[in-house]
Amino acid sequence: MSQVKPGLEQMIANPPSWLFGQRLGLLCNPASVDGFYRHAKELICQRFPGRLTALFSPQHGFYSEKQDNMIESGDGVDPETGIPVYSLYGRTRVPEPDMFEGIDVLLIDLQDVGTRVYTFATTVSYCLEAAQKMDKRVLVLDRPNPVNGIQVEGNRLTTDFASFVGRYPIPMRHGLTLGEYARYINDCHDIGCQLEVIAMNGWRRHMYFSDTGLPWVPPSPNLPTPQSAMVYPGQVIFEGTNISEGRGTTTPFEVFGAPFIDPQKILSFMGGREFKGGILRTVAFEPMFHKWQNETCHGLHIHVTRPSAYNAYQTALKLIQAVMYYYPESFKWREPPYEYEWEKLPIDLITGDDKIRRRLEGFEPVEAIAAEWVDDLNIFQKETNPYHLYEQ
Repeated sequence: MSQVKPGLEQMIANPPSWLFGQRLGLLCNPASVDGFYRHAKELICQRFPGRLTALFSPQHGFYSEKQDNMIESGDGVDPETGIPVYSLYGRTRVPEPDMFEGIDVLLIDLQDVGTRVYTFATTVSYCLEAAQKMDKRVLVLDRPNPVNGIQVEGNRLTTDFASFVGRYPIPMRHGLTLGEYARYINDCHDIGCQLEVIAMNGWRRHMYFSDTGLPWVPPSPNLPTPQSAMVYPGQVIFEGTNISEGRGTTTPFEVFGAPFIDPQKILSFMGGREFKGGILRTVAFEPMFHKWQNETCHGLHIHVTRPSAYNAYQTALKLIQAVMYYYPESFKWREPPYEYEWEKLPIDLITGDDKIRRRLEGFEPVEAIAAEWVDDLNIFQKETNPYHLYEQ
């Protein structure tokens, strides 16, 4: 098994000469560890004594303890170092000038999951903009895209549905590492920040997280395993419905269901339990919190057997359409608010285009809908290729 060295390890071993003597900020969470589970703040304090002056946390909090969206975390002080912690998912989601006054360089070390709606990328974009305005430098310590850097999926977001779960016209599964994503938006979306990326050693685009040899520390509470991250680019769509996406269970996003669902009907719509890249297994579960709390939900568990063949987004759209077909009276789209948008439907923010919802409601074949994304995906890949840091 390969042992990939993340950007954190690369930076600690061979830091840029210009970094010494600078006041450092660090955007991180519990997944910001090296291959031996040592946290970034600890390593940075050892390598640059007295230079780490501010910590920043994304959605879910500095300890990744907050379960759901729009559950804010406050500012505080790290008890181990005494360094102030500024929440970028609390009273503000955009860094305020006073947060950056005490730093010269912002280090970013976050485990992204390769999916447009995962809010860490949006937080990074706001940090780049704030750094540009305040003439601060940004150094991204890169980490793997856990669902590989080759496959891209889904429609590109349209600007009318830009939100905290997607600011830019990129597909749902974008095939970039966070460092590559930062390079791309900094250039192509005219941010113009003083940005550098410390690349990983040993990572290749074809790799899934299980190929890296790195420890998986959940980047957020409901992505407890690499398997949950694998299905997330599709199953996150269920957040925009009244169907449980498995929050409140031990297998979030891997399972979905509701009390009114007969799994056999869904399997019938899907053409059987086997689908391209995986198998659907009937389950029953009782969420301990969130949708259908303490009620028995019937549904399916998605088992990915061939990751390279699995299209998470297309599969999830078809599963939702199956529920809509059999349960038109019981199925509902979730109502706002969702991620600080108070008027538009959550499903439209998640898919990035209200046309997807309307076409599902019209029961257009998902395969026909997806065929129309091909040209846009090719364009996106051509746009982003110059910002790739890794070979296949």
